Amino acid sequence: MQLEQSPQEAAWSGTVPSALDARVLGLIVVIAGLAASVNVPYGGVPLAVAAFVLLAGAGIVVHVLGERKLRRITDGLVDRWIEAGGAIEDVTKSSDGMRTEWTVHTPDGTITIGGIALVPLSRLSVEWQGVGDSMDASEAADNMDQLAATLYEEIFEIGSATQRS
Repeated sequence: MQLEQSPQEAAWSGTVPSALDARVLGLIVVIAGLAASVNVPYGGVPLAVAAFVLLAGAGIVVHVLGERKLRRITDGLVDRWIEAGGAIEDVTKSSDGMRTEWTVHTPDGTITIGGIALVPLSRLSVEWQGVGDSMDASEAADNMDQLAATLYEEIFEIGSATQRS
C-alpha cells in the first residue's frame, strides 16, 4: 500500500535552479556596443569603453533581477501547489540555456513556467498541454495566492480529470 502512495508524495528538492537567457545577454551586449560606438566621435575610445561597460553592466543587472523575480514566482507557485495537494516530481530549467524558463514535472505531464526576464518589463508565462497564458510578473507576484489557486484548479483538478476520461 505504501508503494502505491509514494509516487504521490512530492519528490521536489525545494530549489528552483537559475535560468539565465543567453539570447537576452547577447542582445544586451550588442545594444551596449552600438550605443557606446556613438560616443567614439564625441568622446573618443575611452568614453566609448566606459559607456559600454556601464550599459552592459546595467543590462546584465536588469536581466538577473528579472530572472530572480520569475524564479521566485515559480518557486511560490510550486510551493502553493504542493500545499494544495499537487504532485510535483521535479523542477528543472530549460536544457538549452536559451530561455528563462523552468519545467515543472508532474505525473500528469509537464508545466512550463518562464517569460521575459528584464526587471521593468518582466512577463510571466505558464503553459500546460499546449495552452498558455502570460501576464505582467509584478501582477503575478502581487496576486500569487489567487494565481496559484486558479492554475491549480485548471492543471491539477480539471486537467487530470480530463486526462483520465
